[in-house]
Amino acid sequence: MKTFAFINQKGGVGKTTVAINLARALSLKGLRVLVVDFDPQANAGSGLGVRVSKTKSIYQAIQEGNCEPYIKEVLPNLFVLPSSIDLVGLEVELVKYPNREYVLKELLSKSSFNSKALTEFFDFVFIDSPPSLSLITINILCASEGVMIPLQCEYYALEGLSLLIRTIRGVKKNLNPDLVLFGLVLTMYDKRNRLSQEIASEAKKHFKWIIFDTVIPRTVRVSEAASFGKSVIDYEKNNQASQAFLKLADEFLDRVRSKTQASLVNKV
Repeated sequence: MKTFAFINQKGGVGKTTVAINLARALSLKGLRVLVVDFDPQANAGSGLGVRVSKTKSIYQAIQEGNCEPYIKEVLPNLFVLPSSIDLVGLEVELVKYPNREYVLKELLSKSSFNSKALTEFFDFVFIDSPPSLSLITINILCASEGVMIPLQCEYYALEGLSLLIRTIRGVKKNLNPDLVLFGLVLTMYDKRNRLSQEIASEAKKHFKWIIFDTVIPRTVRVSEAASFGKSVIDYEKNNQASQAFLKLADEFLDRVRSKTQASLVNKV
């Protein structure tokens, strides 16, 4: 399993933050990771220091059928396929495609990098999604093997999880039978906040077979790092969030290697 979607239809839950910082943590272990920014807000790219460009993004890659010219190496072993606001129009344009749910999958499968297929050159491909359940999101789910759901330790985030799971079930049943819900990551956890503790407890009780033990704490350093175009690991390595992402990377790799991950989609 190499291609992972980072999805949550609710905004502000730490989805992009988890994607780019987990990618960075893995790259520090010598693994080559490609972050595909498929969100019109383009936060994954900007969060790793890539300037938003209307002429050098995944939108142009889709038009040309090749993403290699637009992939940028931002740090050793860490690469980004950036996004742009043009993706807003792609939602309408996709309707005209005969296999509109598989446009992203076809792009990634047909493209190469350094004369190798993407999944041969890169150890992992992380796809960051917009905060919505749209045709773009369906494309991401169809192009992925595993789904990572960052879940903010807040009531409304937990409430919306059932809708997201139903969407994943529908895609698995009708479009991508190999799709697996790989993991649930608790984010923005504040141990001083009783609500955070209660949400974390509820999530662990109901999704114990799929939730990661590592919890990402709430800290202002994460937002500061993004404003400088850096992962929090590069911004302040000894910060508690940085250490959490490094620990999450170990747990993520253990789960990949053991292949014991369960499919929550089949259990709901």
